[in-house]
Amino acid sequence: MRRVMAAAMVGAALLLAAGCSSSSAGTVSSSNGSGNTDPAPVTVRLGFLENITHASALVGLREGFFSQALGSAGTLKPTAFSSGTQETTAILAGQLDAAYVGPNPAINAWQKSGGSAIKIVSGAATGGASVVVAKGITSPAQLKGKTLATPSLGNTQDVALRYWLRQNGVTTTSTGGGDAFIKPTTPNSAAVLEFKSGQIAGGSEPAPYDIEMVSDGGTVLYSEPGVTTLLVVTQSFLSAHPAIVADLIKAQIQANDFIKSNPATAQSDVNAELASYTGKPLKASLVAAAFKEITFTNDPDASSLTTDASQAVSLGLLKPVSLNGIFDLGPLNQALTAAGQPQANS
Repeated sequence: MRRVMAAAMVGAALLLAAGCSSSSAGTVSSSNGSGNTDPAPVTVRLGFLENITHASALVGLREGFFSQALGSAGTLKPTAFSSGTQETTAILAGQLDAAYVGPNPAINAWQKSGGSAIKIVSGAATGGASVVVAKGITSPAQLKGKTLATPSLGNTQDVALRYWLRQNGVTTTSTGGGDAFIKPTTPNSAAVLEFKSGQIAGGSEPAPYDIEMVSDGGTVLYSEPGVTTLLVVTQSFLSAHPAIVADLIKAQIQANDFIKSNPATAQSDVNAELASYTGKPLKASLVAAAFKEITFTNDPDASSLTTDASQAVSLGLLKPVSLNGIFDLGPLNQALTAAGQPQANS
């Protein structure tokens, strides 16, 4: 404040001070050194699933990679979900800014919003989901008349199971009919308990739940290929906070690098982080077995996303949809280049 020497100047000085205060409030910004210039810390609402296929998110949280990347520019508000379908609902309801999801939930969010809700900004994992069946079942034909669990209708494992069954001459319907009966079951741990008690003949589940079913006497009849986990952000958040999104991607890359270079610690991190949400840690051997069937990669495997969409459409679980524009891999490729890693293609 300027020192005023005459009473006649007080009013003018106060008006000047008020004007300066108003102007500076619109320009003062904080930065974490990575290019974020938001006027105040941004709360990033991040969703993920209680699956080991979402280990990138779990390690990123446990090791603090997200917090470190965001710095003073943002704070993270993580939320765990039981299924990608629930995440899609939350995204479309404006309750999440970013989320780790399976390919089919990402496609559903894109289709339901007319291509206006989300962008896929990075991959996270491929593999890590299997169709596990009871002992003695050795072919899809033996599943006729049997009940099988999936996380939710239209999710990635649900589509994969139904399409695989149809390829092998076993029909299903979205209402529980057909040759084999598909029972959406949430949470995934409930499917494990139903399998163990003999209520269902098997299921299509992501790790660690498929591994748990195997440990309970099950047999893997089919290992599902392709992308399992993607990082998506809402288009509104990407437009408003591109530097924050770049920070999330940086943390995603750090998490996958950590998983590859420190597998034992990463497995421990994932188990501890999962236990903080589920209330009970897994056996270390189950976590280790789950990691063996997953490839943690930042490449979103665009071709398998197209395959997932066409399979869902053919099953009547998704209306025909164009995926043109669903990817925005510019920030990812910039971060990969900075890290000395190969770029991803869309």
